[in-house]
Amino acid sequence: MTSTIIAPPELATGTWVIDPVHSEVAFSVRHLMSKVRGKFTEFEGTIEVADNPLDSKTEVTVQIGSVTTGNPQRDADLGTSQYFEVDKYPTMKFVSGGFRQTGESAFALVGNLTVKDVTKQVELEVDYLGVDQDPWGNTRVGFEASTAINRKDFNVTGNVPLNGEKVLIGDQITVTLLVQAVKQ
Repeated sequence: MTSTIIAPPELATGTWVIDPVHSEVAFSVRHLMSKVRGKFTEFEGTIEVADNPLDSKTEVTVQIGSVTTGNPQRDADLGTSQYFEVDKYPTMKFVSGGFRQTGESAFALVGNLTVKDVTKQVELEVDYLGVDQDPWGNTRVGFEASTAINRKDFNVTGNVPLNGEKVLIGDQITVTLLVQAVKQ
């Protein structure tokens, strides 16, 4: 089944730069009987909107050492060799390879995510939130995207055994992106 891709008419072709002040790269993971939430505070990226929407590209680089979960000890642990190995792998990167329309303002964005030199294809569910001009004359676009990944697929394997076969940290990571980008 082939999907028709119709770019919203207000989404002009060209380069859009992600505004990190008005964007967020966040995650959640099961921890004991609840979830821990965190985010990365340093990241950059671009969205290249092509005449043919199928040729559009997205590229985002995240500084892993900017992780914050609200607990300085946990944040330091995440930088160690048991988890992200920040000294050896300071960034993670997402590069899109294509997308398809799944609803009136919903898309599936397919691309490669690289963490710790392991690259896997992931699919993000993307909601297009619109285009508008800010009070300073800049044209902005908004998106919200999410996906779930298995951290072990990227060699992020640290854990603490608990009673029976239980562990402290779950394997599935839910990633949520709130993106505002500015037309260049």
